[in-house]
Formats: sequence, C-alpha cells, structure tokens
Amino acid sequence: MKRMIIFCMLFFCSSMMLTAASSRPVKYKEILKTIEQLKTIVKDKDAELLHTPEIPVEGCLYTAVTCFKKGTQKLKPVSSQENTQFKKYIRLINKFTCGDPIEQCESTCESYEKKTPKEFLKGFANLMQ
Repeated sequence: MKRMIIFCMLFFCSSMMLTAASSRPVKYKEILKTIEQLKTIVKDKDAELLHTPEIPVEGCLYTAVTCFKKGTQKLKPVSSQENTQFKKYIRLINKFTCGDPIEQCESTCESYEKKTPKEFLKGFANLMQ
C-alpha cells in the first residue's frame, strides 16, 4: 500500500513538473526560425529604418536583445493577407527572454546605426546564433 501511495505521489509530482516546463521561455532555435519566416513577409520598401545592434560590446547583450524586441514592434507586413501570421511571429519574439542585465551598458538603442527591416532581421538572426 505504501508503495502505491509513493508511486502515485511521484507520478503526480512529475506530471506537474512537465506542465510547468511547458510555459518555458522561447528558445534560440525557435527565435531563429521565426526571424527567417518574418524576413519573407516583412515590408522592406518605404519602411521605417530601425536601430540595428551589430556586435554588442561585452555586457550589452541584454540591451541589444531589448533593442531588437522594440524594433520588431515597428515592423510591418508586406500585405494585409499575411497580417495574422505576422502578428503571431511578433508575439513569439516578444515572449523571448534573455535574462536580466548583468552590468550597466553604456550604449542605447539609439546609438546603433539605422538599417532596413530585412537588414535589421538579419542582424537579429546573427545575434541569436
């Protein structure tokens, strides 16, 4: 009887841990895949230029990721037909977390060069790799 109770408790605890793990932060590979898919439907002509971090200095990774996340909010789809899929990709990127800033970064988003949306996404993909 004790074994059965212990087994049931173990089963319950492990199933609870699996459910909790499903709300995990978005992984790098998922972000890379999403960025590649966004590249095909993002409006590049007559679009707003975006601050694009290229090679963030040591300790500025959090700031660079934050800049990219802010920049994705300014992206627009090529056509209204892709709008639903586009919004899904943007939501997925917004779920991405990079952790907390370890140290204070001196550079801001505005200090990076402005580039076209496709170059912006290429820079984001390079950072995620």
